[in-house]
Amino acid sequence: MKAAHFFALATLALATFASAYDPSPLQDFCVATNDPNNALFVNGKFCKDPKLATAEDFFTSGLNIPGNTDNKVGSNVTAVNVDRIPGLNTLGISLVRIDYAPYGINPPHTHPRGTEILVVVEGTLYVGFVTSNQQDGSNKLFTKVLKKGDVFVFPIGLIHFQFNTGHTPAVAFAGLSSQNFGVITIANAVFGSTPPINPDVLTKAFQVDKNVVDYLQKQFWVDNN
Repeated sequence: MKAAHFFALATLALATFASAYDPSPLQDFCVATNDPNNALFVNGKFCKDPKLATAEDFFTSGLNIPGNTDNKVGSNVTAVNVDRIPGLNTLGISLVRIDYAPYGINPPHTHPRGTEILVVVEGTLYVGFVTSNQQDGSNKLFTKVLKKGDVFVFPIGLIHFQFNTGHTPAVAFAGLSSQNFGVITIANAVFGSTPPINPDVLTKAFQVDKNVVDYLQKQFWVDNN
């Protein structure tokens, strides 16, 4: 009887241990320090005394105003995250408005810390995402043409994009499952990093002539966020 009781307790303890995990990071990295004078960041932001909170901490305005799409990619992302609404801290959610010029694109990018659910409110968008590397070495593409009122989901961490296929502007809103979802625009990160990636690395990785890599690294890569 005692042995059965001990086994049950041990099983419960292991189950509890197995279900424990570190909190999801809310920035690219968080380097540990033993010097409190150099401790500038926490995983998220410091919390205000709840007694001092006001309605303004949970409010913002201006999403009725179109973003400026006068750039090379023809799109603009207006984010409503914890930097804009302090009350979002620890709540794990954000919102963005995306404006697209005619034939504008929100280029292939990833959100390392958030799944995205997008709804089209004006125009027509060709959207899609690519899976991670599969066992057979392939990467499957999922695409859809969305019209006003249509909704599409981009899973966390996967490369995705939206392209305005029409000759009129388009608008979409999206919710993301993090207060600080992060954005990695693929072309910008690969060809526009500071300092630049060694061209030999990119030439080998993309299997192209070095002149192509040199040309791409000299371009001005637009940040539409």
